[in-house]
Amino acid sequence: MAQPLPDFNELSPERRIELAEALWESLGNDPASVPLTAGQKEELDRRVAAYRADRDPGSPWREVLDRIENRSR
Repeated sequence: MAQPLPDFNELSPERRIELAEALWESLGNDPASVPLTAGQKEELDRRVAAYRADRDPGSPWREVLDRIENRSR
């Protein structure tokens, strides 16, 4: 039998974050059990097709990291 859920409002913000992280991480244990939406599948198909056609080769990792670091300055 499933345990009843706690009253989340009674928990500290830190505890709620811990529980949310644990729940989120548990989804990664079996990614196939989390189905994609039609929109997500279409976007992934579009990206794969663009990659295969070499229209969008992406950016080198160093360039991506530099952009991220410069954005936070």
